[in-house]
Amino acid sequence: MLIIDSQAVKNTCNASVKSKGFCHYKCTNGIKRHLAVDTLGLPFFTHCTQANISDDQGLIELLSHNLDYFRAKPVNIPKITILLDHGYHPDKITAELQKLYPQIMTKIRFELAPKPTKAEKAAVGKTGFVPVATRWVIERSNAWMERCKSLVKNFERTLSHATAKLNLCFIRLMLKRLANG
Repeated sequence: MLIIDSQAVKNTCNASVKSKGFCHYKCTNGIKRHLAVDTLGLPFFTHCTQANISDDQGLIELLSHNLDYFRAKPVNIPKITILLDHGYHPDKITAELQKLYPQIMTKIRFELAPKPTKAEKAAVGKTGFVPVATRWVIERSNAWMERCKSLVKNFERTLSHATAKLNLCFIRLMLKRLANG
């Protein structure tokens, strides 16, 4: 299972004009980090885009850059489930990905994260926002990223450098875990 989400990050003044974009719904002038993690919260795929790129388009770019992984995956093993929040549109993403690689839907499937109903919230005695456990894996990974001081804002001039810095942050995190374990 892969869990996917994006995070808008503000740019600093030294970031290049080509890498800047304005995310209207988050009111952020900068970049968007698209992250795919496994069930432990460790990164599987990373990709950075301008902030004005939609979540759907960013996910299509993320998966299209990694099509070789899906091409190499045998068909006889179970499909990879990609868990999305309700900001994504699986039908649109599926149509675009099938243009790039027609057999991709034999290897992956999209699933929207369940939202708790009012009855389920009432049963546990909660109202308002109730976190979904599977979605908090990706949110925890985003919080781990924020521990890297250089990732709080985007200081990089290019999107490829921003992606590389993101990968270095996660490499550092995984090395620390290996050293402690």
